[in-house]
Amino acid sequence: MTSEPIAVPAPEERVYTVSEITLGMRLLIEESFPAIWVEGEVSNFTHHTSGHMYFSLKDERAQLPAVLFKNRAMRLRFRLEDGLLVRAFGRLSLYERSGKYQMIAEEIVPAGMGALELALAQLRERLGKEGLFDAARKRPIPLFPRAIGVVTSPTGAVVHDIRRIVLRRFPSVPLVLMPVRVQGEGAAEEIARGIEEMNAWGGVDVMIVGRGGGSLEDLWAFNEERVVRAIVASRIPVISAVGHEVDVTLADLAADLRAPTPSAAAEVAVPDRAEVGRRVAHLFSALRQALVRSAQSRRERWARLVKSYGFRMPVHRVREAVQALDEARRRIVVAVGATHERRARDLAALAARLTALSPLGVLERGYAVARREPSGEVVRDAAQLSPGDALALTFARGGARARVEETTESMKVDREPDRRR
Repeated sequence: MTSEPIAVPAPEERVYTVSEITLGMRLLIEESFPAIWVEGEVSNFTHHTSGHMYFSLKDERAQLPAVLFKNRAMRLRFRLEDGLLVRAFGRLSLYERSGKYQMIAEEIVPAGMGALELALAQLRERLGKEGLFDAARKRPIPLFPRAIGVVTSPTGAVVHDIRRIVLRRFPSVPLVLMPVRVQGEGAAEEIARGIEEMNAWGGVDVMIVGRGGGSLEDLWAFNEERVVRAIVASRIPVISAVGHEVDVTLADLAADLRAPTPSAAAEVAVPDRAEVGRRVAHLFSALRQALVRSAQSRRERWARLVKSYGFRMPVHRVREAVQALDEARRRIVVAVGATHERRARDLAALAARLTALSPLGVLERGYAVARREPSGEVVRDAAQLSPGDALALTFARGGARARVEETTESMKVDREPDRRR
């Protein structure tokens, strides 16, 4: 089998550049796929520092590179991430620098779930992990507020419903309105700023934040992260009242208390004056009954005391007390006397021992102390003396002065034992 020879063009025919080929392919692709929807799973997602988003859409057999430029990415209400099944609307093109075709997305929506529902679920999960919805961080609503702040639209029915309920239940509590937009572009920023300004002022004890019912889009401002964080950071307890009972927003989850409707929020914020009056009357009646019972009990105790033996015989009781006192005094005197005698005997014994050891006792037995003059040196040996030395003699009673005429050795010999015996 022989193959056909390949026809090689002559050099005189046109030669294309790479750029021309790439440009032609780009135009061909763009003309063939001007605007299409593509469904696929997000993979290799990258959110570049420039704000552009780069990713691929893939199915079981192939993948398509895609890009969502910053001006479009800023409009996304949910977080694009790997593994998310989406539908992307845009056009196919070719990136000439790399020679690879890609999809330039104009809009991306979740497949099977609306963008708002997905965005809400993602934000709820992220903020929940931070503990912003934990019951432990929520504070009690004051029972008797001095003033109530209301952050809502000044033209809606919410503020009128709250005012009507407060006037009916406890008209002396003033309302302070912080007017904000509750729907549309910039509403979340106004609501958050209103909560912050109410805290900065600090003239209210509790704050109601809310609006009437509506669709998810209408209530979306109360699902914004900015509003949730403002509620969590509030020093003033917050009651949320957004929509109807079936509507649950992230503001409801973050608030210290969620009310199903604005009217219910007003009922929670202030007590019912009539009910308070009935409660006070009940407590007053209970207090009066308690005082009556206490007085009756004291009268009965007094009657029993008057009839008792001790009350009827006070003189006898006093005499018994005096007798007991005399007995105690006698025991004290006896104890003190015995202690005194024992210590006197001890003191006498100590004095006798000191007397026996005293040098004065030795003098009493006929001895004297001789001291040389004028030095006062005690003379213990005759060898210390010479004829003519002056002495001062001390006796048991009195003393005398003497002069040595002669010393003898025999006195020293008499003091020492005879070793020759």
